[in-house]
Amino acid sequence: MKILIAFLLPLFIASCQKKSREATLPNIILIMTDDQGWGDTGYNGHPYLRTPNLDEMASNGMVFNRFYAASPVCSPTRGSVMTGRHPLRYGICHANCGHLKTEEITLAELVKEVGYVTGIFGKWHLGTLTRDTIDANRGGRPQHDAHYSPPSEHGFDTYFVTESKVPTWDPMITPSSSAGDVSSSLEERGPFNTFYWSEPDEIITKNLEGDDSRVIMDRVIPFVEDAVKKDQPFLGVVWFHTPHLPVIAGEHYKEQYKDLSEDQQHFYGTLTAMDKQVGRLRKTLRELGVADNTVVFFTSDNGPEGTAVTGRTQGTTKGLKGRKRSLYEGGIRVPGVMEWPGKILSGSTLESPCFTSDYFPTIASILNINLEKYNRPYDGVSLLPLINGTVEKREKNLAFRFRQQASLINEVYKIYSNDGGKTFELYNISRDPSESVNIAASHPEKLNEMVAEWNQWRTSQEASANEADY
Repeated sequence: MKILIAFLLPLFIASCQKKSREATLPNIILIMTDDQGWGDTGYNGHPYLRTPNLDEMASNGMVFNRFYAASPVCSPTRGSVMTGRHPLRYGICHANCGHLKTEEITLAELVKEVGYVTGIFGKWHLGTLTRDTIDANRGGRPQHDAHYSPPSEHGFDTYFVTESKVPTWDPMITPSSSAGDVSSSLEERGPFNTFYWSEPDEIITKNLEGDDSRVIMDRVIPFVEDAVKKDQPFLGVVWFHTPHLPVIAGEHYKEQYKDLSEDQQHFYGTLTAMDKQVGRLRKTLRELGVADNTVVFFTSDNGPEGTAVTGRTQGTTKGLKGRKRSLYEGGIRVPGVMEWPGKILSGSTLESPCFTSDYFPTIASILNINLEKYNRPYDGVSLLPLINGTVEKREKNLAFRFRQQASLINEVYKIYSNDGGKTFELYNISRDPSESVNIAASHPEKLNEMVAEWNQWRTSQEASANEADY
């Protein structure tokens, strides 16, 4: 009997310690929209758009006034969220380019180390989801077989995702070409040829009608409820397709903007529909009694689509230069909110520049996980010292590289190049967020200093691309 007790007691103590630790770990939810511009929220002063739930989240938490996507397009930014590293370090150069490699340590794998259950819902866009079925942009096509990389290979216990875009209303059905970005090879009201996948080789066919954000949230909420019921801390990644083209809003949401143009009704309507689902999630957290122990982040993957506000591309940068695919401010400065009741002062703001690569080290810091053991460079930093005010300024600068564009941003200045890093413009971005005055000629020392730093970062990034980190 003594031998049995001696054997079982340590197991019992370890089990109790694990349960105690998990009970104190905060739940984490990462919400991201697709192509939502810096100006596309009610709380940021939009003249028409209604986002009451995002506004409430902003007033209850912290607004990041200079929050950036790590890339001006979707897939690379998503890779930065997952890894805390610039996506060119592992080959994700653009949308539908490369995939999330298994050698990378993902956010889901990070939190599973300390007992989290993990789920991702919405748009994946970090690789294909099938080898056998023609799906979306690359899935099921032999030439893209090497890019098969579903969430289950990266630490996610459950998922409900598409490879890439879908219409924002009736996501499995091809809309009219007026919705934007509809292939001429598709027949109106026919299949959109993109599927929602839940497990390897499992296509979901039920409850896919109406608002796509609601379709996604109908899977998120049961995941949250199940984790709470089992007393497990959870990581929920919610990546809405809204407001990426094709943009369609239901009549109820269009009606809220009936005095505006048809295109505006659709664009604003689909964002208001998405906002409703954010409110639904926050309400669920309160009803389950876990809102105070849940960290919720909100952002967009890049700036608004299109070269101008026209058609269904009604997104706005609120005066910032550039749009999606540009490393000027309008292409990468996006909405940023963090809500953590009791930990973050309601109605607070942060002026320091931050970006999506910061999520990974911030969450590692919250969970007291030391990233040094992974022995690889991280481009993001923990935001906790900035959030809690123990430091006043960000020390590590934000580096960007996209096709022939390059940029480096710090608290005051920004450099920008559109010729691969041969020549750079310089802006006092803290005073001139519209990037209207290039001060490179009058501040050569600052320009040279920042260019040298960007070149040093590029050397590190290219070493990673050559798999020096693995």
